[in-house]
Amino acid sequence: MTTSETTGRDWSATLYLPKTDFPMKAGLPQLEPRLLARWEKLNLFRRLREASRGRAKFILHDGPPYANGNIHIGTALNKILKDVVTRSQQMLGHDSNYVPGWDCHGLPIEWQIEQEYRAKGRDKDSVPVNEFRRECRAFAQHWIGVQMAEFKRLGVEGDWSHHYSTMDYKAESIIAAEIMKFAMTGALYRGSKPVMWSVVEKTALAEAEVEYHDYQSDTVWVKFRVIRTSTEAESDPAGLLGASIVIWTTTPWTLPGNRAISFSDKIAYGIYEVTASPDGNWARPGDRLVLADRLAEQVMKAAKVDGFRRIGSVSAQDLGAAFCAHPLRVLGYTFPVPLLAGDHVTDEDGTGFVHTAPGHGREDFEIWMANAQNLIRWRIDPAIPFTVDADGRLTKDAPGFEGRQVLTEKGDKGDANDAVIKALIEAGALIARGRLKHQYPHSWRSKKPVIFRNTPQWFIAMDKALPGPAVADWTGAGGTRERTLRNLSLRAIADTEFVPQAGQNRLRGMIEARPDWVISRQRAWGVPITVFSHKQTGEVIPGPQFPRSEELMHRIGSAIASIGADAWFEPGARERFLAGLVADPFMWEPATDILDVWFDSGSTHAFTLEDAQAFPTLAGIRRQRDGGADRVMYLEGSDQHRGWFQSSLLESCGTRGRAPFDVVLTHGFVLDEKGLKMSKSLKNVIAPQEVIKASGADILRLWVTASDYADDLRIGPEIIKTFAETYRKMRNSLRWMLGTLAHYDARQKVSVKAMPELEQLMLHRLWELDGIVRKAYAEYDYKRVVATLSHFMNTDLSAFYFDIRKDALYCDPPSSMKRKAALETIEQIFRATTTWLAPLLCFTAEEAWLSRYPSEDGSVHLEAFAKIPATWRNDDLAEDWEKVKKVRRVVTGALEVERASKKIGSSLEAAPRVFISDDELYAALDGTDFAEVCITSDIAVKEVLEGLIPAEAFTLPDVPGVGVVFAKAEGTRCARSWRFTKDVGEDAAYPELSARDAAAMHEKDKLAAGVDAP
Repeated sequence: MTTSETTGRDWSATLYLPKTDFPMKAGLPQLEPRLLARWEKLNLFRRLREASRGRAKFILHDGPPYANGNIHIGTALNKILKDVVTRSQQMLGHDSNYVPGWDCHGLPIEWQIEQEYRAKGRDKDSVPVNEFRRECRAFAQHWIGVQMAEFKRLGVEGDWSHHYSTMDYKAESIIAAEIMKFAMTGALYRGSKPVMWSVVEKTALAEAEVEYHDYQSDTVWVKFRVIRTSTEAESDPAGLLGASIVIWTTTPWTLPGNRAISFSDKIAYGIYEVTASPDGNWARPGDRLVLADRLAEQVMKAAKVDGFRRIGSVSAQDLGAAFCAHPLRVLGYTFPVPLLAGDHVTDEDGTGFVHTAPGHGREDFEIWMANAQNLIRWRIDPAIPFTVDADGRLTKDAPGFEGRQVLTEKGDKGDANDAVIKALIEAGALIARGRLKHQYPHSWRSKKPVIFRNTPQWFIAMDKALPGPAVADWTGAGGTRERTLRNLSLRAIADTEFVPQAGQNRLRGMIEARPDWVISRQRAWGVPITVFSHKQTGEVIPGPQFPRSEELMHRIGSAIASIGADAWFEPGARERFLAGLVADPFMWEPATDILDVWFDSGSTHAFTLEDAQAFPTLAGIRRQRDGGADRVMYLEGSDQHRGWFQSSLLESCGTRGRAPFDVVLTHGFVLDEKGLKMSKSLKNVIAPQEVIKASGADILRLWVTASDYADDLRIGPEIIKTFAETYRKMRNSLRWMLGTLAHYDARQKVSVKAMPELEQLMLHRLWELDGIVRKAYAEYDYKRVVATLSHFMNTDLSAFYFDIRKDALYCDPPSSMKRKAALETIEQIFRATTTWLAPLLCFTAEEAWLSRYPSEDGSVHLEAFAKIPATWRNDDLAEDWEKVKKVRRVVTGALEVERASKKIGSSLEAAPRVFISDDELYAALDGTDFAEVCITSDIAVKEVLEGLIPAEAFTLPDVPGVGVVFAKAEGTRCARSWRFTKDVGEDAAYPELSARDAAAMHEKDKLAAGVDAP
């Protein structure tokens, strides 16, 4: 009953019910663009910088996304995380700055323009290189614009008007300057090593540009006949002469490049004689084969041998003195093949011996070079042949196979394997062949297999001694180590904070094991390697021995800063750069390769963090070693340990002796709801644009921040629905607070000491949460922030405090101390909760803040996290109320049973009896209006001795000593508050109301009539 039967008065209209324009339904897809426009009009980024001037800086340096397409869900994850970092660090009290940037050079864009050329029947090589480069630049510029709009739509706040790109003229000039710094230390050199080579794209690839897919390879078991067992004499104690070392390989096409066989001194080897085999078999009776003991049976099975026996052991010393004939000797491979001990050899599979082609594998190259002096002593040419050209064809260094293709221009298997296998059969060198499906490296762009190919490339040395002081040991052992790029990098890793910590070990392991950095690419779109090599001496300038290096570097840098890296490719560029600096410019060859794009992105710190003119908001950074408290974070996916994190570390350590970052944070990848990788063929791709269109960016932001980003994240329609529901509950809590605070009067503040215990408890809870939330934000633990706030808003607020206080807030008169205390407490809860949510739900928090504090130029994002006074802490009160809540749970459980059986509809219809045998729980209720806490019209609490709780009482196993017996409330229901009391009708002016509500109405009516109420 809400309308009076006697007066016709609508009692619900007399309640102080919530009033707000903050809608229940968010309408985020429509709201968010309006807020973005407002922030742009406010120039929020500039306002943030002004508000935080003088604070310690926290810089999130943007790992540049590639400017070649719309963003995907993984990009959205990355950008949202970055925005949450910068917003939360700003609200923690830093000057937290984010300058967005883009990676613009490299093969993906060049490949796209080439495809457009092919579609039009044009030949890239017939177009002037700078004309082609201009088309690449225009393509990248278009996608920067597209991606910028998409990033903004996610709610990402940054210095968009001063974004960086690696193709800006100034940036290109600095990238060129950075590679010339390496030249000046002598760390840059041109050498010949096997690198991963894409035949399709005709360029070397970095490890970060390679992914592994299933591939079916031809496999062969090949005999290398032992022709000599000692360099000093023809002694043969092990009986090796005439026996054959057997190797197994999945790349038969590399056998023309074979120059050695590797073995291990940790493996037991034996000589095995074939005793029986089928007619026509490649392995014949009488063949003596040298094999690892553990693998002999497996090899004989592959060779279809019917019988064999072990006739002797072979020591590592015996093997180290042996030389074999190349199995293709009849085609001109007449050089001896030595056996070399190597740690990379195992007896897990194969034969226990590794075919070693130094031009086709890193380990092959390393063991060959490590034995260079021995090779010379043995009168073996240590030169590494160039057996495969850029098109994947075998060269004249592979006699008998010249022109054969390893891979075609489309990335398909060529005819080289078949040709080599046929030659091996004819030479009687094959004992078995087969096929193997295994993981093999592919270019991540073309998705085609790559090959390992010996080519001339530019390298940055990892272990060359560099100018400067020794490096402090990073292992805790004390002392120093030689100043090399590897050691500098390992020292820097030890000095860096990693989130999660496991990233440190991962990056350290990669740096410890990595070879010299291949920084050259045989393409057109990028920053050139701006050095010259002397045609006769090979000297590189600029360089440490060239006295006019600084002037040359200045000329190159100025030209590129003026017209971009195209300056290097302009006709007559060599003469203009070298004029007056060298005797004959034409004796100096300009490098024709461009820089690996990882060097570009690894140099971004140099033209953002250090360029105060271009990026004034980043000026004056003082890092820890500089005596300052400013910090720089790098944040990317975990794959960037082998990509951007590593290239940035190497570039900065090589030029500055330290890492460019203080904190490295990594996140996982995005999978579908079943944990599968997203692909168009599976139709499981979730596009961020579609999620935003349907649900809003704040739902995506909630998904990102509630997830454990350190692991792979899952997303799909059902997961989005779950987060939409979580969001709805949080929004409803904000909405209720806003509606209730419509009745708040800041002039009627109540001191904390004057507040009821329940309000003091909630303020204590805010103090507790403040420590948890601040710590979680400081540690980048956003899932803990979401979980903490979600629990607080749903459980502590909606299901507890709000539920209890609704009666006083709606029904008590304006003069009620309880009501005023509750309003003051909710004001503090709203301010704290909204600022805590602001980094996560940037749009919703702003909407709520402006609804509460309307302002032309205000924003929740200009606020710091609410300051919670330490005086609100009250541990004793919180401990007592935990006991009150325990008893309340038993009462609530008992009422749920009665509600389920339809005995009551509302808890106000109940007046339960509570029996307590636990002294501490009983004492905690002293002075508490427990009926109000349980939202019942009345309640009776009785202390009983242990064991005297009525048998029919409702109990909970986890709250021993408490029993509840249900009883219906007595009296009459108040038409205004719906509470059952015995004093309804005592006030003749309001015969349908309880005494409390009648008093409230007297006060309300007097105020309405302009009469001052008490």
